[in-house]
Parts: sequence; structure tokens; C-alpha cells
Amino acid sequence: MAAGEPDWLGRAARAAQAFRATTAGARGAGHSVYVVLLHDPRRREPWGLYVGQTSRDPDLRFDQHKAGYKASGAARRHGVRLLPELTAHLNPMRRWEALDLEAALAEAFRAAGVPWVEGGH
Repeated sequence: MAAGEPDWLGRAARAAQAFRATTAGARGAGHSVYVVLLHDPRRREPWGLYVGQTSRDPDLRFDQHKAGYKASGAARRHGVRLLPELTAHLNPMRRWEALDLEAALAEAFRAAGVPWVEGGH
């Protein structure tokens, strides 16, 4: 964790590690979930997380968010960096599972005390 980053990041990492992808590495497994660290100094709680899923490489998808291509407003404006350490153990997986895990991760982060969670549709 870099200086100035949130103290809840460790709890979020532990929450993410509790998940397993049953289709990880299976034939046709070409989707990934990813997490972006958000920072908006105007917010009372300036740090947060964006949770997404993609059929692209998560690094490319983050670059697309930042460039405004099919972007989440939060990820485009406030995305600081990817947090691959939270999801590397899950990827790649099948699309249906990526959709399920995207929502489940967002909810788990909220339950772990992350004050601002975007995405997870």
C-alpha cells in the first residue's frame, strides 16, 4: 500500500481472496474481473474501488476507461491504478462467472468497509 492510500485496502484484499472461480482456466474461459483504485479528493471518503469484468486484458480495459471508451465515469475521472493482486487468483474465467463475481466482489468490498464502491453491475 502506497503512502496516503486507504487503511481498508487490506480488508478488501482479504475479502477478494475468499472467492474462487470454478471456471478459472477452463476451455472458453476468456473473461476477467478487475478492480480499479479510485481517488476523489472532493469526497469525504476520497478512496474507493471500481469493480468490472471484461473479455479484454484488464490493463487494456483500464486504459480504455481512462481514454473514455465505454468508460465508467468513476473509473475515467478518478481511476488511479489497477489492483491486480485482488483478482489474479480468479482470472481468466467464463463470462457468466465473471458477471456473477463482479457483483459478488462489489458487495464483499462494501461489507469489508470500503466506503465507496462503483461498478459491480
